[in-house]
Amino acid sequence: MKLTGIELRRIRMPLVAPFRTSFGTETERDILLLRAVGDDAAGWGECVAMSDPLYSSEYVEGAADVLRRYLVPALGARPEADATAVAPALHRFKGHRMAKAVLETAILDAELRAEGRTFARELGAVHDRVPCGVSVGIMNSIPELLEAVGGYLDEGYVRIKLKIEPGWDVEPVRAVRDRFGDEILLQVDANTAYTRADAAVLAALDPFDLLLIEQPLDEEDILGHADLAKRVRTPICLDESIVSAKAAADAIRLGACSIVNIKPGRVGGYLEARRIHDVCVAAGIPVWCGGMLETGLGRAANVALAALPGFTLPGDTSASGRYYRTDVTEPFVLDHGHLPVPTGPGIGIEPLPEVLAEITMSTEWLPL
Repeated sequence: MKLTGIELRRIRMPLVAPFRTSFGTETERDILLLRAVGDDAAGWGECVAMSDPLYSSEYVEGAADVLRRYLVPALGARPEADATAVAPALHRFKGHRMAKAVLETAILDAELRAEGRTFARELGAVHDRVPCGVSVGIMNSIPELLEAVGGYLDEGYVRIKLKIEPGWDVEPVRAVRDRFGDEILLQVDANTAYTRADAAVLAALDPFDLLLIEQPLDEEDILGHADLAKRVRTPICLDESIVSAKAAADAIRLGACSIVNIKPGRVGGYLEARRIHDVCVAAGIPVWCGGMLETGLGRAANVALAALPGFTLPGDTSASGRYYRTDVTEPFVLDHGHLPVPTGPGIGIEPLPEVLAEITMSTEWLPL
């Protein structure tokens, strides 16, 4: 499609409660939204980079800078740019997958809106609703954790994920199992907080019948994960290590994981996310959709992705109220543990103008 320009918009949204992981605590999100404007339609994308380079090397200000200085001009140099052309056009720029992803997503959304097609149909979704899990941050005490988990179960979430780190691992898991029983689907996420020397600690989680241990070791330590998988019974799931379909194929071949978490922003966009899904399905590896505290814009696209056939485990596609009192879009509301897949053109949802205006910190127009 012929693009006329790109709008970069920074918004700030407070979280309903602090969210603590092994790499830090977030109390609000500084979010970069991108709107791709074409002759026939405009589309939205949400960059999932954090304010600081803690989850990965990317961060919000860096994403805005590389988009402004390199990615958008490179795309603008082409006479026309559809979503499938974004990755090849930007391939020469190393890394910056989250920045590339938001650009590709916004263009894909604009294309689909212009053609009256849905994100779900474009990706190959087979479900009209998806089961939802919830990610529970590291708490100050076990009683606080149990109260939070109980509240989420009362809301209807079908799977609980506990963030862990050294010193906050076996006992929290034990407490949740003791209080809520073996029936609940339970998994843990380390966000690279452990080393190979911690294999015995991670093996101590085996008796609790967890769905998986997510990304226990450093993202580059694929062989360490392969060795760990031989020492623990709990399935190893990779997150930060999976940055492309090739990375997924290599990790699977080496035995480094038996489950994969797919986060579109981390891998460069929803088209690459679909390729990772296809690689995993071919290898018999279940996948699920991870979350990055997205607003309704990113959540809508994630829900569509999670409706593909290989997503056989509940993802982190939580309701809007899990993170925000007021979402930038109409809120996603849990219905018996599920969220509906949007059926409107493109991602199927748009920002609420009055909310968007209130939370906008700055806008920048990049003509093409």
